[in-house]
Amino acid sequence: MLRDAERQKLFTRRMTLLAGGKLALFSLLAGRMYYLQVLESDRYRTLADENRINLRLLPPPRGRIVDRDGEPLAVNERNFRVLVTPEQAGDLEATLDAIGKIVPVGEETRRRILREAKRRRGFVPLTVRENLEWEEVARIEVNAPDLPGVMIDVGQTRRYLYPAETAHVLGYVAAVSERELTGDPLLELPGFRVGKSGVEKVHDLALRGTGGSSQVEVNAFGRVIRELARKDGQPGGEVRLTVDLELQRFIARRLENESASAVVLDVHSGEVLALVSTPAYDPNAFNRGLSGEEWRTLNRDPLTPLVNKAVAGLYAPGSTFKIAVALAALERGVVTPGQRVFCPGYLDLGDIRFHCWRKHGHGWVDLHTGISRSCDVYFYELARRLGVDRISQMANRLGLGVTLDLDLPGERAGLMPTRKWKLETTGVPWQGGETLIAGIGQGNILTTPLQLAIMTARLVNGGFAVTPRLTRELRVGFSEAIERREPAGPFKSIGLNPLHVEWVRAATDAVVNEPGGTAYTARIAKRGFEMGGKTGTTQIRRISKAEREYGLKKNLELPWRERDHALFIGYAPIAAPRYAAAVVVEHGGGGGAVAAPIVRDILLMAQERARPGDGVLRSAAGAAPSGAGAAPSAAGG
Repeated sequence: MLRDAERQKLFTRRMTLLAGGKLALFSLLAGRMYYLQVLESDRYRTLADENRINLRLLPPPRGRIVDRDGEPLAVNERNFRVLVTPEQAGDLEATLDAIGKIVPVGEETRRRILREAKRRRGFVPLTVRENLEWEEVARIEVNAPDLPGVMIDVGQTRRYLYPAETAHVLGYVAAVSERELTGDPLLELPGFRVGKSGVEKVHDLALRGTGGSSQVEVNAFGRVIRELARKDGQPGGEVRLTVDLELQRFIARRLENESASAVVLDVHSGEVLALVSTPAYDPNAFNRGLSGEEWRTLNRDPLTPLVNKAVAGLYAPGSTFKIAVALAALERGVVTPGQRVFCPGYLDLGDIRFHCWRKHGHGWVDLHTGISRSCDVYFYELARRLGVDRISQMANRLGLGVTLDLDLPGERAGLMPTRKWKLETTGVPWQGGETLIAGIGQGNILTTPLQLAIMTARLVNGGFAVTPRLTRELRVGFSEAIERREPAGPFKSIGLNPLHVEWVRAATDAVVNEPGGTAYTARIAKRGFEMGGKTGTTQIRRISKAEREYGLKKNLELPWRERDHALFIGYAPIAAPRYAAAVVVEHGGGGGAVAAPIVRDILLMAQERARPGDGVLRSAAGAAPSGAGAAPSAAGG
């Protein structure tokens, strides 16, 4: 009996201890549940929402680029792309293998994604493929449950409507490089593009806009169920250029199959109506991403399609430079219009003979015939009397050898040599023979086609320092806010004597419109549309004495790279010049035979497309400017 009582007592104690333990455990669990559900409810509600709701940055539409009449040049199109988020994918290489079984993924693409995954934060999506076909999108969506971290995104891609004609003006956009990351989250978005060259680069921030945001609800697999809220960003601004698309396209076709460049501008406002460099490249290819082989092909092309020759091509100006020499000689009083120089076909300086392009010479030559017939001996003599420093000073005033600050990257200043420059650069004093060669625009002188067009404009607009501009206005987003890009004018005078300008203008008119002028065969026959100008042919190789004695080969008989460059600068109409143009055809041959007809066609079309008063700027005076080794061999004008 006693033993049963003890057993009962022991059982009761154990039950009590067990019940107490359970009660303590339950109390602890209840307390923990109270802590989590009541005291920490806000925190865990936020964490749950973060898993359920994703906040996404929305890239803004990139602004359009249009021509002076509003014709679109660069627009946006829909772009399907497949993205992968490294931290969600887990084994990134395995995920890429899985994607590769559905849509092609090249080895170069794999290396790029793995490299970017190491450099960027794990939650930043990476672009695997862009510009997917609809069938490819469907295949990926069907397999989405088996592709963790992979999603289809609908973005925008840049499209250039006239790639061959506008590549060097517009430039291109491409993916953001590592060194371009500035902390702006927009730059880390998959597929985001920034301007790399041309207008796209100059106005990148304005064209880029500001990002928006979107709140979306997702399920456990990360698939979007619905959009909860959206805040649109600010679209990129619209850039309106001064370029006339039809004129630009016409020139590009006219220069097709040539390594050449052309610039057309309004002589009063400086508006660039056309700026062409051939051959061109396809900027759309940079947007989608060039392969290594495509990039190497472009870089190795001897015709340098990536170089904008109109602003970065450096050429000896040849006989077009005689305009600057003539103005300097008249200003310094070393010659008068009626003073004549005899040209027997050469000029001797010491024991070196400098030849005229016309073997038997021009006979007695004055300023008018010196320019219209492009007599080299006449300008050798002017240069000898002037000295290179005075020539360079006048050239700089006319816009040669200086940066013109066009709103386009890559512009080069060229070179106007002086005695000081040569001594500091080479340690060798300037030689008299170098001055003679400078007098016909060769030797160390280097200019760009843009500078030659500006020189022409400053000559015929009354001597005002017009500067080029490419941007007409900037419209911000969808608003009516417009920033008009006015010229830097009213332009100041460069100090030319109007009488000197008139004499030189008359001679350049005769170049084209007077029998015997070096571009007479390229004249504009349409009444009221006549042009004036100056031919130029620059020699790019040394001519031996034997060649000179036994006869020079014609340019077309020589290998392409040994042929002369063909240049022509022109303006129209003669009565009241409004347009200036400069054309350089690399290894084209004679300026009068090759470049002058091109400028003729360009200026004729520009005049036929003219709109009254468009682009005219009033001058500083208050009125619209109006026109009132071996012995070097000269290349003919």
